[in-house]
This record gives sequence, structure tokens and C-alpha cells, in this order.
Amino acid sequence: MQGRHTIKDEDWERIKDLLPGQRGGHGRPAEDNRRFINAVLWIAKTGAPWRDLPEHLGNWNSAWRRFDRWARKGVWQQVLKALEDPDLEWLIIDSTIIRAHPCAAGARKGAGGTGGQGDQALGRSRGGFGTKIHAAVNGLGLPVNLLLTAGQEADINQAENLIQDIPCEAVIGDKAFDSKKFVDSVEAKGAEAVIPSLSNRKEQREYDTDLYKERNLVERFWSKIKQFRRVATRYEKTARNFLAFVQVASIVVLLR
Repeated sequence: MQGRHTIKDEDWERIKDLLPGQRGGHGRPAEDNRRFINAVLWIAKTGAPWRDLPEHLGNWNSAWRRFDRWARKGVWQQVLKALEDPDLEWLIIDSTIIRAHPCAAGARKGAGGTGGQGDQALGRSRGGFGTKIHAAVNGLGLPVNLLLTAGQEADINQAENLIQDIPCEAVIGDKAFDSKKFVDSVEAKGAEAVIPSLSNRKEQREYDTDLYKERNLVERFWSKIKQFRRVATRYEKTARNFLAFVQVASIVVLLR
């Protein structure tokens, strides 16, 4: 029976063979992957603590350990990449700041961190204590690349990482990405930089104003993944597991 926060039959058919525990593979076949996916979706959508997981979705501790293990092994990222849409004519880049709940602080140093950007991608900005999600979406508003940094990180610092090794015809971004070095790197890869100049620049760069209107696609993407309460507020102590929830929400967006 399908519930409000459970995966649809047609969506399950698309991802079931991408998950660990397939017969004929290494290790024991996973038991009831579908119930586990439904458990993760319930937590992601409701924002509830793992301990509050309904009994019919399994033991909360077993589900959390499995979620953590899949995050460490990069399973959610692998599923995301397998579902990715090939339409890469445009790359639209942006970021959003996510407020962190007080319980997100206090992780062991180096445990599931980002290895650089504030270790657990937590920091203070004008929006308070939180994490910044950097994203590149394609011309359909579907996720292509996702990165986490501390909340105070400038967007331009992650711009090249967002588009690295991703072929496209145009890169669309707001004034936060107005940097000669970045624009030159976009053009060097044969793409058009659709990025308006900062107002204090003496020479304003020309850009395709009609194409720039498509930047709303990344805003729509933020709106969709923030319907998942575990994304709209960060409860995870580790950057790795918070990114995993962002990836889970993005997988649902791709399945739609």
C-alpha cells in the first residue's frame, strides 16, 4: 500500500536495480530495500528524529545505520548520477543558505566532514548558523552538481567546482558570479557566460538578457527540495549525511 511519504510503484521500478544488495553481486542481498527507502523518505519529508520512525517502516536504529552506511559509500550520489538527465545545453548555478538546528553542532572533527570548508560545512553568515548548498541545474531545472560549504562561503569560490568537467553551451548565474577569472574559464570551455556585471563595474558586460530569465529554474529547484524538512533545516551533525538528504530530495525531483 502506498502512503503519503512512500515511493510510487513506477519510481521504485526505476531505482530498485541501482541499489546495493542485488542478487549475484558481492555480499548478502539486501532485505526489503523498498521499506528502507520509504523510511528514509518519511524522515526526509517530516523532519522527525530517527527515533520517531513508525514501527511499520522498520527499526529506527537499523534504518539510521543503513542510511549512514550508504552515505559513506556514496550510494545516494550514484543513484543521483544514474538518473541524471542528459540535457546539458545550459548550466544554471546558484546557492542557498540552510539554517542549522542546534543539534547539528558537535560532530567529531573529521567525521563525515568536507575536508576543508569548515570541516562539517557549518559556519555563521548574516542568516545565522548554517550551511550553504551550491547547485548547478540543467535547462530542465534538474540537478547536475551539488556541493556543501559553511554558510559564510562566497558563491564565487565554488563556481569553478560546480561546472568542472561538465560540458555545456551556456553558464547562467547572478551577479554573485561576476568575476573576470570565472567568466574567462567559462568561455575557455567554449560556453557562453550569461552573468550580469556588478553595478559598480565601470564597464558593464553584455549578456543575453532573454536567456538570463531562465535562472528561475534554479529557484524552482530550491523550492522543490526545501519541501523536504530534513533539507529545509539541517539536523545532521555530519556534512556527509546532510548532503545525503539533499541528494535524496534531488533523486525525488529527478523521478518526477
